[in-house]
Amino acid sequence: MQFTIRSIDKSAVVSTLTLEAASRELALQTAADRGLRVLSIAGGKAMGLPSMGSRKSDFPVGQFSQELLTLLNAGLALVESIETLNEKEVRSERKDILGKLVADLFRGSSLSNALAQFPGTFPALFVATVRASERTGGLPEALEKYVAYQSQLDTVKKKIVSASIYPVLLMVVGTLVIAFLLGYVVPRFAKIFEDLGGDIPWMSKLLIGWGHFAQSYGLTLLIGIGMAIVALVFWLKRPQTPQQLLKVLQAFPALGERIRIYQLARFYRSLGMLLRGGMPAVASLELVSGLLPGALSQQLSTATQLIREGTPISQAMERTGLTSAVSARMLRVGERTGQMGEMMERIALFYDNEISQWIDWFVKLFEPLLMAFIGLVIGFIVVVMYFPIFELAGSIR
Repeated sequence: MQFTIRSIDKSAVVSTLTLEAASRELALQTAADRGLRVLSIAGGKAMGLPSMGSRKSDFPVGQFSQELLTLLNAGLALVESIETLNEKEVRSERKDILGKLVADLFRGSSLSNALAQFPGTFPALFVATVRASERTGGLPEALEKYVAYQSQLDTVKKKIVSASIYPVLLMVVGTLVIAFLLGYVVPRFAKIFEDLGGDIPWMSKLLIGWGHFAQSYGLTLLIGIGMAIVALVFWLKRPQTPQQLLKVLQAFPALGERIRIYQLARFYRSLGMLLRGGMPAVASLELVSGLLPGALSQQLSTATQLIREGTPISQAMERTGLTSAVSARMLRVGERTGQMGEMMERIALFYDNEISQWIDWFVKLFEPLLMAFIGLVIGFIVVVMYFPIFELAGSIR
């Protein structure tokens, strides 16, 4: 079987290699024999055969970190703590993962190597945080940092989700109302207009035409709409769809800049956590490179090369466009004080506050505009439907 291993060597250089081994354990052992520390391992399928039915684990890494931290702070040993979590777990999949972790620890494996055997469960960033703590013996402190890191990320995500719920609900309801008017009410009004006869406005004639179409091809129209919805769902589930949507959203200047700020905030927070954990700068940069998409990832590769050649972090980031005016100054201060990790986390917090303020402003502006647009569309349809009736009432007088 073929395995893809992301590892770090004694010189703190992160690399990716492909190994052929009969099992995951043998692949890990081969990497260890080469003097490599495994960050993550993926694969395990025969060469040339696609993976069928694979899915990402639903193991709650944040909850696991919080509970493990609580048990360690209570004085329990590491193995005893994970055993306790295994005993209280009721879900078979999660229980199986915890059981394997305990077994690996009893065999003498480090926690980071045990975690690395589950790349679909434990993120490489979490594994690297634990591995860095094993050098200093500060696992509780590392878990506390990761819990805080995850909490801050979740706060921003919840802010975005909560801000989008009402506009999405408004659009869904507005679309349903418009569909009801066009699919049910308008065809019936069209029949009334035909019975009335006489000269009617051209916009009302358009509605009559739509009424005839809906009556004649209603079933075909419903099937077409259903097929379009199914196609949309399949398209949204494609792995490359998020990146395509991201490119479209980034084409809008104001929105694209906010997306860039959000990505940089996540990058700086992750990098700051690794640096505070004692991981070298270049190794940390290579590890978090996957957090930045597309052009930003290429800019980070250039910055990493400059840093490897001896360029200060602040200058490398500024040259490659991975800073703003504020973050560039904060990075220079971090270099002078020797607290680069803490300064990067402060930069992430500054970016988060900026994003939160922008979301609040955008929602306050977008919601009334959306309501006004939906109201105008519905009002237009209603007025066009009733306009011939108003004219008929006027002619009777």
